[in-house]
Amino acid sequence: MKKHGHLNRDIARVLAGMGHTDRVVIADCGLPVPDGVECIDVSLTLGVPGFFDVLDSVLADFKVERAVFASESLTQNAAVAARMAQLRDAQVIVDDVPHEEFKRLSQQAKAVIRTGECSPYANVILHSGVIF
Repeated sequence: MKKHGHLNRDIARVLAGMGHTDRVVIADCGLPVPDGVECIDVSLTLGVPGFFDVLDSVLADFKVERAVFASESLTQNAAVAARMAQLRDAQVIVDDVPHEEFKRLSQQAKAVIRTGECSPYANVILHSGVIF
């Protein structure tokens, strides 16, 4: 049994298979999952697990070079906006796009990890970096 990293075998598998610039989405429970994109649903109840619980777990195990958020989160979700600033401080390129564009971009993801989060615009597209 694993001691470190993700215990969820689907998340571990997707992250292990990511190449440079590949994308994974961490989503609230309302974001539509595009047809043809794998959905790893870890939601249990409204709010559980939360967006930040899953995001922190993924960031601890995954090299990210770019993160894309919905621009609406800047005014509609202060906690997500604050996390955007933290990622910039950690040398991650952070972009924001309108929510409709975000949904279009999520069609190119390897997977969507669906959380139980139920606050508005708590979604991010993470682009894989390289560790060398």
